[in-house]
Amino acid sequence: MDLNDSVGILDRYAPEAKFFTSPEKFEEYLQHVRGTPLNIDYVSICSPNDLHSSHIKMAFRHGANAICEKPIVLTLHEINELKILESETGCKVKTILQLRIHDAILNLKTRLAQNPDKFHEVDLTYVTSRGDWYHKSWKGNEKRSGGLTTNIGVHFFDMLTWVFGDIVKNEVHLKNHISCAGVLHLKNARVKWFVSIDRNFIPASYKTQSTYRCLSIDGDEFEFSEGFADLHTTVYHSILNGMGYGLDDVEKGIRIVEEFRNKKVSTDISGGHPFLAQRI
Repeated sequence: MDLNDSVGILDRYAPEAKFFTSPEKFEEYLQHVRGTPLNIDYVSICSPNDLHSSHIKMAFRHGANAICEKPIVLTLHEINELKILESETGCKVKTILQLRIHDAILNLKTRLAQNPDKFHEVDLTYVTSRGDWYHKSWKGNEKRSGGLTTNIGVHFFDMLTWVFGDIVKNEVHLKNHISCAGVLHLKNARVKWFVSIDRNFIPASYKTQSTYRCLSIDGDEFEFSEGFADLHTTVYHSILNGMGYGLDDVEKGIRIVEEFRNKKVSTDISGGHPFLAQRI
């Protein structure tokens, strides 16, 4: 089901696929095939973020599990609603937390676990270039996407809590339509972070790239811009094999971005990410 009917690429992979341009017709089909050999096992959701909760519920109504791209939902309230529905229907929703299976992140988590009580000073920088289209699409509408941190940063916040522990404090230092920054105080780390869609923030030595991802941990740079090519496919295989990441896994990341949206920018940014002083 896609509002955009210019999807001839389907013929390359699934020429016999049913296709719908309205949710109503798609849901009608789900109901029609339920209990038959064509019964739907999974609904894969790649729709605008504000529709995720509704589309997950649609899958549950027809006895199907859901696989939902990040962010799974925009608020903790929606997570709690879906937990109740999972219990009532027996259906499950899984999401795509691809950084949890990135080799470099897995190695980092293993290494840090050898000294679990050590506290770390961390800088996270994520710059991914986006053109003018971004601001004019649903992604540039905070009510639809959840804003920059939710739409492109939530999986990094999930990774940070997965590696460095629970949230203690969440500071907001910068918030606009192209760049956001703050400080996350976690159990085992203080994380100064910066997220932007402005390619001008990509360091000169990486200018040939459209994306720059970097972690600095206790002064040592941990660059992980490579290794992303097949992570989504690997996560999908994991889900279809009965594993994957569910609602409990995403709670910390959703809490961080929801708090960020609702908090005012701090007047004291002296302890913030280096880009705040150097580039803005």
